Amino acid sequence: MLRTLSILLSLLLPAHSARSPDCGGILTPSGLRYLAEVSKPHAESVLRKDLMAQPAPDPSPTSPSRNQITSVKVDNFSLTLIPDTGMRLSIEVDLGVTSAPSATKEMRLSILADLHVEMNPDGNLELVTSDCKPTLEEVQSSEETDRSICLEVSKLLLFPNERLMSLAAPFPITPSCQVQYLPLAAPMYSEQGIIISLQTTFQVSGTVIPLPISPVPFSMPEPARSSSSHVILAFSEHFYTSLFSALEESGALNVSLLSSLTTATLSERITQMGSLFQEDLPVVLQAVTRSSPHVVLEEDKAIVQLFLTAQIGAGSLFQSFLSVNVVSGSTLSLGSVCCECVPAAALLEELFLPTIREEVTAQINVVLRQGVFLPHIASFTYTDVNITIHKVGNKTFKLLPAVLDLKEAWEQC
Repeated sequence: MLRTLSILLSLLLPAHSARSPDCGGILTPSGLRYLAEVSKPHAESVLRKDLMAQPAPDPSPTSPSRNQITSVKVDNFSLTLIPDTGMRLSIEVDLGVTSAPSATKEMRLSILADLHVEMNPDGNLELVTSDCKPTLEEVQSSEETDRSICLEVSKLLLFPNERLMSLAAPFPITPSCQVQYLPLAAPMYSEQGIIISLQTTFQVSGTVIPLPISPVPFSMPEPARSSSSHVILAFSEHFYTSLFSALEESGALNVSLLSSLTTATLSERITQMGSLFQEDLPVVLQAVTRSSPHVVLEEDKAIVQLFLTAQIGAGSLFQSFLSVNVVSGSTLSLGSVCCECVPAAALLEELFLPTIREEVTAQINVVLRQGVFLPHIASFTYTDVNITIHKVGNKTFKLLPAVLDLKEAWEQC
């Protein structure tokens, strides 16, 4: 009954009350030009396959002949930003047309199409055509011809739309923890580029973990006009706090270390240890998070505070004889000690704090070095990435300008 009640209550809550972005990206005009450049071979392949499979439009409807397109070469393929509206696709195609019996001539096909990205009912971004104007040299425009050519433009969008769907795919952080970037609305278009805001969700063991709403609303910072980067990603302070909270929830920040000390060597320094353990056992140190980590981004600097409790014990059932509270990232401090077992706090600092300070931090860094997947669509590779921590007013962002490498992706399609 309690489970049923909780489900019903969750259905009554507003579905989008906590939907607020915490990161985002800008595809710059340079990036758009690059996408057009690497898309040209794919466009030529699609157009060649479809146009050569059908008869060519006849320039003389009064005396029809059996024309056939025998060659297709895309001479120009470009994408241009239209601020506040979308993009303009321009394609120039040279067609080789053969008529019976063997005469061949060149024809120029020009296509202008207005494109924009919208959010479909499934919550995925989708590239669509809002206007299409084809012109075929020496052929009088007709509704049937225009419709046929514009259909080819729609086919060109199938592959990019498959890739756009992959933006919202979950990416692994650890074996039990995943991150997912969800677009909240269709992108905006400005002179700086195509701007998209994303909301991050984290899953631990398949369950989305609740995260606090950011106290500072997120909005993409304006990039420098002289930037040569293809993509600029921005991550808020709240994003990193959420990331470390997810790692804490999944147990990824918990550490277990085998100390070089044993209960026998400890009893030489602390006589009470002899009464606790009758046999010589290796000493084990277990560090677990006791509260959510805290992240602060400042100009050109990031601070991460981890709040840990280090349990020190021995034996197969891990009999703990010491508890140390640790704040990693700023200071280390000795906290609550099992005083009836171990009265010598200064000695404990000498024995264990160097291990906690060095080894625990090293183990956590092993986890952090695995990194986290950046927002991307399938086959995207970021190269030449620079990281800048920048403060704008009361907002601090981590900016990652990067260039793209998509050539391998297009060669595979």
